Amino acid sequence: MTSQPRPGPAVFISAGEASGDQHGAAVAREIRRELPDVRLFGIGGRELEAAGVSRIAGLDELSVMGGTEVLRRLPGFFRLQRRIEGLFVTEDVRLLLPIDYPGLNLRLARSARRQGRRVLYYIAPQVWAWREGRARKLQRDCDRVLTVLPFEGPLLERYGVRTEFVGHPLLDAPRSRAAAARDRAAPGVRMTDSRRVIGLFPGSRAQEVRFMLPVFAEAARQLARRHQDLDFLVARPPHLPKSLYAGAGFPTAGAREVTERSWAALTKSGTITLELALAGVPMVVGYRTGGLEWAIGRRLVRIPSIVLVNLVAEAPVVPEFLQDRLTAERVAAELEGLLGERAAGRREMLRAFDVVRERLGDPGCAARVASHAIELLARDQESPGRLGTPC
Repeated sequence: MTSQPRPGPAVFISAGEASGDQHGAAVAREIRRELPDVRLFGIGGRELEAAGVSRIAGLDELSVMGGTEVLRRLPGFFRLQRRIEGLFVTEDVRLLLPIDYPGLNLRLARSARRQGRRVLYYIAPQVWAWREGRARKLQRDCDRVLTVLPFEGPLLERYGVRTEFVGHPLLDAPRSRAAAARDRAAPGVRMTDSRRVIGLFPGSRAQEVRFMLPVFAEAARQLARRHQDLDFLVARPPHLPKSLYAGAGFPTAGAREVTERSWAALTKSGTITLELALAGVPMVVGYRTGGLEWAIGRRLVRIPSIVLVNLVAEAPVVPEFLQDRLTAERVAAELEGLLGERAAGRREMLRAFDVVRERLGDPGCAARVASHAIELLARDQESPGRLGTPC
């Protein structure tokens, strides 16, 4: 009787947000390049699916913000967790690759560890900002944690977490023509297009957009009345409906396109600030959430800024307006100071972005993450009996 060929190893990639979907897809392609017979499963968005990952849930099922919304959707998350844990068994998943998104991913890491599976956490939860107790969970349940910000490793290692800095995945993205043109332009040299685009980035979650977009849009209208050469473009992730943006009165496009076309930006906090910095787009950051979430977060957060650019630069490079301080008048006035090519604030910010770019490491992040994944899979095959102990 002819024996059936043994299936390739199974990897589960868990990405709960648009950025994780993008970065996970890059890693999935690198893993498959090295292991053509690998079986990839996961939760995430269209990019993971396009990279050959069999999804069991999409971003629309995972996108939440704030404590009250999380509580409302907890039953659905628990059902999803049980489905994933069942798939771990039926598909004999040997490696879990969680990407940020700690609410669900830390629970999945706990389950995977208890089942004797490898866990490679990519893009560490921001325990340096709040809830440092999560670091102990990372130490307990992860074989390794791959960090993308230079200051994260030393903070996590204080808790015994095995870490490695792999550089930031944004460095793998090709520089846009618009960004290259901005880099080449000498002070005082105007772009050939007489109109300038201001990008509005209100977030990748529906609740973020509801909180931020009305303020961002009003700031844009105020600037439009004072500057006739400005156009405004709103970044809309594909998993959010167009109807959510109808009241703003401005066209929408994907975040990548908006970034490439922007002369300056008004944005929420998060990874998007690093994307804009790497593209050479000066920005102002605004953030607002529900009153309860803000009150809780203000007690927990222990960092001087919520803007990643400022944390990497170790300086207040980008102005930020939080909660009640986020008004259309304030952010419009701050943005106005970044519009002129000779504006001191604009030139100083662009110089600081060069420092940020240097501190984020070298390109090739996805390949380095895939190398760690393949190494752990190989260790699994060599000594499956030792999976319960982090390596």
